[in-house]
Amino acid sequence: MFDQVQQKDINTFFVAGINYKKTDAALRGQFAISTSQYANILAAAPSYGINELFVISTCNRTEMYGFADSADAMCELICTQTEGTLDTFREIAYIKSGKEAILHLFNVAAGLDSQILGDYEILGQLKQAVKFAKEQRFIGVYLERMINTVLQASKLIKTNTELSGGTVSVSFAAIQFIKEHVADIPNKKIVLIGTGKIGRNTCKNVVDYLETKNITLINRTETKAAELAQELGLQYAPIEALDDQLATADIILVATNSVEPVILESHLRNQGNKVIIDMSIPCNVETAAQELHNTTFVNVDDLSKIKDATLHKREAEVPKAKAIINEQVFEFLEWHEMRKNAPALKSIKNKLQAMHNCDLYISYIARQNATTTTNNVDVKIQKVVNGMAVKMRQYNQRGCNYIAAINEFIATGTN
Repeated sequence: MFDQVQQKDINTFFVAGINYKKTDAALRGQFAISTSQYANILAAAPSYGINELFVISTCNRTEMYGFADSADAMCELICTQTEGTLDTFREIAYIKSGKEAILHLFNVAAGLDSQILGDYEILGQLKQAVKFAKEQRFIGVYLERMINTVLQASKLIKTNTELSGGTVSVSFAAIQFIKEHVADIPNKKIVLIGTGKIGRNTCKNVVDYLETKNITLINRTETKAAELAQELGLQYAPIEALDDQLATADIILVATNSVEPVILESHLRNQGNKVIIDMSIPCNVETAAQELHNTTFVNVDDLSKIKDATLHKREAEVPKAKAIINEQVFEFLEWHEMRKNAPALKSIKNKLQAMHNCDLYISYIARQNATTTTNNVDVKIQKVVNGMAVKMRQYNQRGCNYIAAINEFIATGTN
């Protein structure tokens, strides 16, 4: 699908997306992309003139990154699979291109653009999104290099700053909410629905920080719930037992990835007081269930408002993180500039190799009493090409350096 050496126009790299800054959880839910919808987007992408892209869809954001003739094509493509309309998306979306889009990707991966500053869960979600696109051959050499540089920057930030220090994330914010609003936690029955990555993290936080194992796990794939339950010494139940489990639960944690609500009003009506924390996008708790007088309902937007000392420490680390990102972006853009010169560098290498075998050049070298081996010639040619690459990057003078390279090669042949 890809030309492995094709140069990309950096101005045709776009990100089109929405996030928590201009939308609430309900509106973001209209543009959430499931795995099956993601597959449909990739299948349709070539008909929109897009052959290199990936999509991130989390509780904070839905974004498409890729190379395209225009951002309009990306907006249209993503909205073929969303409940929300193209007109609405255009009203609330941000469009970035070129260097601005690249910088945005770096900030997202580092947790600088997360609803909870420094939330490191986004990195795993980015890797999964890219892996899925790569399996479908929508990640080319150029985009892969960009992503690898992004991951490198994120790793450096994780290692050299405290931007993700402490324990603050959506899953941990759920624990803080329970601590502040629920008494006698060990005697409260907790039901956690969904044992994917966020569900697992939340479950482990409950065990570690709430010091309770009065937890029942439910997952559509029962074996996953069983494995986590065995690992942590908890209970699990099949999805068919959902009604009974919810009826007796005091705290309900929802970390599912369903297009339709999993928790319904009928599950909760007249079933006693419940605290419900929904970490899903789209929301997986029916609106009528959220509004019952016996329920205290919290979503990801509510959780993001929780502040503590850890977040203040993270804010102090932002300048360090941005400095690392700026350095990594510079290196990527420098690599990009070098790739622009690749055709000329390849051409001069071929010319020098041909010139070495030219009778006129051989005769000239002989008159200079110069001797050289084939291996030495290859080394000299590569040395000249490397020198030319440095000059082209520094001075952007292709023609002058092309002639200079030939002169330099002739000179090395006589020394």
